[in-house]
Amino acid sequence: MSDIEQIASLHKGQELPLQRDVEVISIPFGNSVTLTEDSVVSVMQAKGSTLSVGFEGRLYLIEGANLDAVGLEAMPRPTLHEDATDEELEQFVWDQLRTCFDPEIPVNIVDLGLVYGCRIERLISGERIVTIRMTLTAPGCGMGDVIAADARNKILGAPQVSKVHTEIVFDPPWSREMMSDEAKLELGMF
Repeated sequence: MSDIEQIASLHKGQELPLQRDVEVISIPFGNSVTLTEDSVVSVMQAKGSTLSVGFEGRLYLIEGANLDAVGLEAMPRPTLHEDATDEELEQFVWDQLRTCFDPEIPVNIVDLGLVYGCRIERLISGERIVTIRMTLTAPGCGMGDVIAADARNKILGAPQVSKVHTEIVFDPPWSREMMSDEAKLELGMF
């Protein structure tokens, strides 16, 4: 079973005991929290390479590298070979963004139309800084920090990337027309 298939095999409401202490991202605050071994979490959404879970009335995001804490195989952190070209790095960034999901919406942030652009700057040292320009479905959406942290962590798997900046902008404002046809179909918005 592939990494993505193992996550997709989980269903909403499924309860999973934690087999070890695990660092998770608190939703919607985006800060790291440790959940302790033997706690029982409930699956909220299983998409991409992360798992959204509920515990004691709160939501958390478990990254792929920590899936062993719920009895699945841990996913290696996405990476890119050291001699990657600028084009390969840009493709890597977009591929990683397609594995990022709003914890409440079962569509990746690229297909949702939330990512407006990606800029890669090369430093004299050869390192690169990635800037992601993105928006949220609504200005008051509390998921921005969580989505940005997830994107940063995944993109930093490329050894050439020394920093990832996420700029949250609201101009132009997001609208459902920015969604891909696949996203509209998934959400029943045709």
